[in-house]
Amino acid sequence: MKPLFLIVAYLVAVTLPLLLSALVGGPPRQFHQELASGLGILAFSMILVEFILSGRFKAISNDVGMDVTMRFHQIMARTLLVFAVLHPLLYQGTPTGGERPWDPTRQLTLTTDFADLSTGIAAWLLLAGLVVMAIGRTQLGYRYETWRLLHGLGALLIALLLLHHTVYAGRYGSQTVMTWVWLVMTGVAVGSLLMVYLVVPWLQKARPWRVTSVVRLTPKQWEVTVTPDGHDGLDYQAGQFVWLNVGHSTFSMKENPFSMSSAPAGGPEVSFMIKELGDFTRTIGEIKPQTIAYLDGPYGNISVDGREEPGVALIAGGVGLAPLLGILRQMRLTGDSRKVKVIYGNRIINQIAYHEELGDEDVVYVLSEPPEDWQGETGFIDGQLMDRVFSENEFRDWVFVMCGPAIMMDIVEDHLSKRGTPPQRILAERFSYD
Repeated sequence: MKPLFLIVAYLVAVTLPLLLSALVGGPPRQFHQELASGLGILAFSMILVEFILSGRFKAISNDVGMDVTMRFHQIMARTLLVFAVLHPLLYQGTPTGGERPWDPTRQLTLTTDFADLSTGIAAWLLLAGLVVMAIGRTQLGYRYETWRLLHGLGALLIALLLLHHTVYAGRYGSQTVMTWVWLVMTGVAVGSLLMVYLVVPWLQKARPWRVTSVVRLTPKQWEVTVTPDGHDGLDYQAGQFVWLNVGHSTFSMKENPFSMSSAPAGGPEVSFMIKELGDFTRTIGEIKPQTIAYLDGPYGNISVDGREEPGVALIAGGVGLAPLLGILRQMRLTGDSRKVKVIYGNRIINQIAYHEELGDEDVVYVLSEPPEDWQGETGFIDGQLMDRVFSENEFRDWVFVMCGPAIMMDIVEDHLSKRGTPPQRILAERFSYD
């Protein structure tokens, strides 16, 4: 019921300004002119709701899944960009300028006041740039912290520019009722941004953590463990993740999402399995014990707590083992009676982490570049391998949890669908969406 409620809430939020505009509108115009106004109204309301779909609000992302939340955020951003692009183009042929004898209220003409149009033009260009930057962030080579700051500030500027343009240049936005509606919606959107960038960091200051150990697992993988400093710790479920900030102010942009490889039943300490990939992760080995840290979370919904399936399948690629290891540890510590099978893929043998802890019983190791004496599975995690590991009944009745490279997850998810695994029994966590 919660996903259905969220869908209805989204539709109400984005269409409310359109419906109210129709109620308070003036004389009818040609269809293409009304369509232009309608698309502009929808684009603005969708932009404002995008602030809520940032993934940082647990009431949304933890119930429907971070994957679903972020993918929806991206799809809607691209959709509203199309609406925004069409908005001015559809006004072709509409009279412009000042007051006409047949239009004393100027409701059938377009304004040519540059001050009113300029904010819309600026927002139109900035929106296109923001979407392109988001889609091509990896190719453009932006540091995550830089991109996040630019994305947040750009979205804020677009909202304020469009508020001015809608109220002063819009036929419907200039109506008193609609002006107040846009002011309230913009206030909520900006407030959500302030919540993420100011309120949450301020609250985090009262809940610091300290690094207790940094252990090398493989040549490029580390385990970082933190312990609560003066508080009870984190209430989380195995498989979830947090935004981790090590050694910086709570107001710093230098935080990154990492899944917790520890289990709640293991105590208040929280551990992370981190691979050297980006600017922060390349310096993991330099972190000193007692370094201050902050955790924002938990987020994610790939937990198997409370589920009734008879078995749990954990499918990991590389560092994607982290949340699945947390689930496995929790099940072992709590004496969970459900059956468990693990598939763990890597490129080479020295990338395998936690081999001794994982063991060999019901654990399948896969290497794409195995040594000559390798006795395990070779190649990649694909449908043929899964058919050798899981039975027909297990495909139908078990819950499948996966985390790893996007291509692996796509292959696994497609095969599970072909084998009849219900969508509600496929849990995934992705940190890359394009």
